[in-house]
Amino acid sequence: MDQEDILRRITGMVDDEKRLRASLEAGEIDPATERARLAALERELDQCWDLLRQRRAKAEFGENPDTARARPAGEVEGYES
Repeated sequence: MDQEDILRRITGMVDDEKRLRASLEAGEIDPATERARLAALERELDQCWDLLRQRRAKAEFGENPDTARARPAGEVEGYES
């Protein structure tokens, strides 16, 4: 997955987040469902942002950004930005 693919995926997840919030406001889903789905999205977003940072760092230091790999959610959650 290259940088543009990652950015498209992030944009799609942000759109999903907005749809979830709108669904809650419209009464289409309950708060527990929204929280669960948002938590899953946040984990995936953390992984995408981490992968993007890895790719950019590798490129900056002359390494091949294609060698960057997504890390497990538990590893990237809670990183300070």
